[in-house]
Amino acid sequence: MKKAFLLHLDKIQPSQLYISQAKLKSVLDIIEKKGFDALPPIPVIKLKGLIVYTDGHTRAMAVCLSGLEKVPVYWDEDELDLQAYEICVDWCLDEGIKSISDLKDRIIPHSDYEILWYERCKKMQEALENERKKERR
Repeated sequence: MKKAFLLHLDKIQPSQLYISQAKLKSVLDIIEKKGFDALPPIPVIKLKGLIVYTDGHTRAMAVCLSGLEKVPVYWDEDELDLQAYEICVDWCLDEGIKSISDLKDRIIPHSDYEILWYERCKKMQEALENERKKERR
């Protein structure tokens, strides 16, 4: 298991623009039944001088809405598409999203989340892949 440590929610840059209501409800249900310790730590990376969520935005939002200021995190050492994360972080910064609390007004129905977030990411990843194919030629 990777070593977890506490980090202030305001020190972590989101890399997504929305939170799914359905996913958030399921995380809040877990917290209510089993407590915060039932949630796994959230993976983060350093990217362009920022500490960035690579996953766990819903868990971070649940912690934020519960009134806590810190969340357990660990350094994500998985092989990631950093170019895609840079694009997502730029999207967030362009929308003024600099911490998880900035997503409070972006908790949306899961059907909207799939369209507004998953589809946007899918198109971005397809564009990146096409760009990379051109570069390999």
